[in-house]
Amino acid sequence: MPPIQKFSRDEIIIAALNLVRRQGLAGLTARALGDELGTSSRPIFTAFKNMEEVLKETALAARREYNDYVEKGLEEANAFKGVGSAYIRFAVEQPRLFELLFMNSSEPAFALEDILPAIDDNSQRILKSIMEPYGLSKEQSYRLYQNMWLFSHGIACLCATGVSRLSETEISDRLTEMFTGLMIRIKSEGK
Repeated sequence: MPPIQKFSRDEIIIAALNLVRRQGLAGLTARALGDELGTSSRPIFTAFKNMEEVLKETALAARREYNDYVEKGLEEANAFKGVGSAYIRFAVEQPRLFELLFMNSSEPAFALEDILPAIDDNSQRILKSIMEPYGLSKEQSYRLYQNMWLFSHGIACLCATGVSRLSETEISDRLTEMFTGLMIRIKSEGK
């Protein structure tokens, strides 16, 4: 007879997510997760095959939280800027989850032209938020998106690691400046 599950998979993942929020990915061990649940590590392995599966499900839960931020950004009047601001806000408010999703190396490393669809399920919707309002081709929009992501990622990493803190106004101003410069360059190349 199989052992009875003391905790559901969802309860374990919520505990794992909370643990990662406080201690980062390195803090997610079977023993620490058991402590978080107030038990031994045994119930974890009743619900999951191994810690790799727990980590995968924890990353998916973190991704869902990130997607909520993106959704709110896409609802703003200037959807593309809203997404950039939301990305940085996620790094500020959830630095350990941001680190889990966007600051861990992956094997193999992604080529620059492939990174956005690989790391963000929302990439096509974000790309659409550029193409339609600004009348850019798909290629121009992707180039703008890629460059703005590089810029936003830099700010987000500075904020997530505590190296720098920018106010929302400073972030908004920097995003606008970079966007404006890139738009001028992209539009001038088409002439």
